[in-house]
Amino acid sequence: MACGEANFRAQVLALINQRRAAAANCGSSGSFPQAAPVAWNDALLQAAWGHSSDMARRNYFSHTSPEGGSLSMRIDAAGYDWSSIGENIAAGQPDAASVIAGWMASPGHCKNIMTAAYVEIGMACAYNAASRYGRYYTLDLARPR
Repeated sequence: MACGEANFRAQVLALINQRRAAAANCGSSGSFPQAAPVAWNDALLQAAWGHSSDMARRNYFSHTSPEGGSLSMRIDAAGYDWSSIGENIAAGQPDAASVIAGWMASPGHCKNIMTAAYVEIGMACAYNAASRYGRYYTLDLARPR
């Protein structure tokens, strides 16, 4: 679930919470003030892992599976009772730090990371050497009901 990166969970939490601790200009999505730290949630990890592994295994890159499976369907299937959700995906980067840096440079992805309403996350990486991008990352962000 971490593409071989040591301490993936701790690293992801530290990087995202470091970004949320400072105000951010997310380009066309606007400026965001500091946001409280997020916590890790294993149900969100399960949803993120399912999507990353599916993209890697079946060699596609989209928020929607080829059959039409959506973020809300994945989060529901993982048993997470949510009031708001968001998702960032990435492919091809060598590590989580590169992915998060890229997301912060992208208005919509930056907005998801900086949205104070999201209080829990799960992030996963799946690898398939035979796929187009090799590594597929999914970050699911949410607020429970």
